[in-house]
Amino acid sequence: MQTPLPSGFPRNQLPLKMRLKRFESLDNSRFNMKTTLAIASLLFLNLICVQAFCQEPKVNETITKAQATEDPAKMFEPREFAGEGGKVLKYRLLKPLGYNPNKSYPLVIFLHGAGERGDDNLAQLKHGMADFCKTARREKNPCYVIAPQCPTGEKWADIDWAAEGVIKLPAEASDSMKLTLAVVDAMLEDAAIDKNRVYITGLSMGGYGTWDAIARRPEFFAAAVPICGGGDPSTAAKIKNIPISCFHGDQDKAVAVEKSRLIINAIKEAGGSPLYKEYPGVGHDSWTQTYANDATHDWLFAQRRIQAQPDAK
Repeated sequence: MQTPLPSGFPRNQLPLKMRLKRFESLDNSRFNMKTTLAIASLLFLNLICVQAFCQEPKVNETITKAQATEDPAKMFEPREFAGEGGKVLKYRLLKPLGYNPNKSYPLVIFLHGAGERGDDNLAQLKHGMADFCKTARREKNPCYVIAPQCPTGEKWADIDWAAEGVIKLPAEASDSMKLTLAVVDAMLEDAAIDKNRVYITGLSMGGYGTWDAIARRPEFFAAAVPICGGGDPSTAAKIKNIPISCFHGDQDKAVAVEKSRLIINAIKEAGGSPLYKEYPGVGHDSWTQTYANDATHDWLFAQRRIQAQPDAK
């Protein structure tokens, strides 16, 4: 405590001894106050550190944030496949959410359009792939999705898009299609894939490619979703048993809607039951609303290969 002033004495007229004693008391008081504040600060910081180090890491929150990322460029792993003759196919791969090595998963093959050709191994993710990255969909239907990139100047199916009339299946698969199917075959050997649930879909040039692929391997695919493409009607008998859901805009000026109508009608005449949706008033972009629709995904993942064989897994 501070020494009280004697009554009647002005502050500057205190005896020297009393003034020194009061000065000592004031100095000790200031020292004690500074010390108390310093100790309190240290105790507070120590408490914060203890809480930080003792608190369990929020692993689940971290995983949730990572899973919430839906950018295809981040979710799809960039890869390359070297085929025969030194040809290389660049592709992207999306793995199943919550992967379990004791389970087998569906595989979706996505074939992009002509505008996404190149060698950057990125452009092919522009359309549709963000819809497969949606967390809710990945939780409901965990799967592999492979998105190969067709090189500039090549096609998924060597067909003249400008030619009028009926499409004819080329004698051989294009180089890009051969490499794509080779990648898929390699994955079937090495990855945990359900061989009775291999699906294929594509838009525009990829729509042509989808029809081409199922005509070459009618026993291989569990289902197909060709969008604004076209196929050879003479292959209808071979593919009539494959579950097919086809989409096209009736105002498409890039790929005539008749291309889809012809192959769909041929399959029906052959005894098949393909699903066909023609969007009224829609031009070439019939893929955006198709891939954004939950019904498309639900239908696709509900399909199984007709002539199913026991799975190795």
